[in-house]
Amino acid sequence: MPDIAHTATDMITGMTPTLRDGSYVFGISIDPKAIAELAPTAICTFQEDEGTSMILPFDVAQNAGFDCSAPMCCVTLNVYSSLEGCGLTAAVATALSDKGIACNMVAAFHHDHAFVPADRAKEAVTILLNLQNGRVNS
Repeated sequence: MPDIAHTATDMITGMTPTLRDGSYVFGISIDPKAIAELAPTAICTFQEDEGTSMILPFDVAQNAGFDCSAPMCCVTLNVYSSLEGCGLTAAVATALSDKGIACNMVAAFHHDHAFVPADRAKEAVTILLNLQNGRVNS
């Protein structure tokens, strides 16, 4: 079992942000057939009142006819953060927001993931590495 960080400081200093390969598109469908076909390729699904939201690889979303005008990249925060921990999401979102970068957070069992605009993904990683190393305004 990995060490799990509980405090905001431990989560932030241990987060080691890593840019995943590829880009992704957020989409939604109410068509059961489309959902059944696309869900296995999605890296995340969430059932909302309006339909099933999916985070799909760019090419899959494009082939399915989704709006692909806002591709996102995924920055994985490689720290085993507690599901009950407070502060990591706020610190990440604030650091990115302060530099005008949109951030959509997804919390999974082991790690948190920040989805940022593809054209600013490398900048986002630099900002988060600075946050990790205590250089918040760099």
